[in-house]
Amino acid sequence: MDNRSSSPLRVFSRRTHARSRLICFPHAGGAAGSYRDWSLDAPWDVEVCGVQYPGHGDRFDEPAATDMEGLLDDLVPALGRACSGDGPAGAVFFGHSMGAAVAFEAARRLAVTGHPPAALVVSGQPAPSRTRGGGFHRATDGELLADLKRLGGTASEVMANSALLEALLPAIRSDYRLIETYRPLPGGTLGVPVTVLYADDDPEITAEEAAAWGEVTAGPCEVEVFTGGHFYLETRRATVLPRVFAAARATLPETAAAWPSTP
Repeated sequence: MDNRSSSPLRVFSRRTHARSRLICFPHAGGAAGSYRDWSLDAPWDVEVCGVQYPGHGDRFDEPAATDMEGLLDDLVPALGRACSGDGPAGAVFFGHSMGAAVAFEAARRLAVTGHPPAALVVSGQPAPSRTRGGGFHRATDGELLADLKRLGGTASEVMANSALLEALLPAIRSDYRLIETYRPLPGGTLGVPVTVLYADDDPEITAEEAAAWGEVTAGPCEVEVFTGGHFYLETRRATVLPRVFAAARATLPETAAAWPSTP
């Protein structure tokens, strides 16, 4: 398992006997560290791994990607190793908001090599065919910051630190450009289970846009609705995390039911 600074994958709490790996893709402006607490709450047999995009977190000194293909070029080699037998047998991708689109496109690229993830869990993001686009990546710094505040996913201590925000804004703007200009890349349909999670009071996604994720796979697609706005992952964490972990463990053999389910 890659865990060195040159790799985009970060493991915060190793599970010695893990049988499934949950690989988590952050939202625009987010970093792998946003999943640190998830790794502590995970069941004993699920190892949580955060994806560190270039220009974010401990990769701050690297140029941030401005388009989906460039980001995939950076991430896919390590993701391929994680999905092809380097560690726990089952790798499941989870992505929230922009991370959902990145996870989906990474899964499709890996499917070409014969090593897709065992399942895909997407959150708070319209299906690729329903992508909305946008122009905030061309907005002023003030307008961009106002949108970050509207969505509510940036820590208050970060929003209150003008020097830190100034340092982070270039990468955040690159993320906005990536997701606002994103259109589905050429590729086939997945064959893995897809789980779609969203909040019914999230202005960034509708029920129709969530249901359309069923178009991306020939496998089963389940949709589950919560409340709590775009970052319901935080406000409804006690309900959401068990659902995500259940999706990861569902890829394991049926014998998993005989094992303990406590963290």
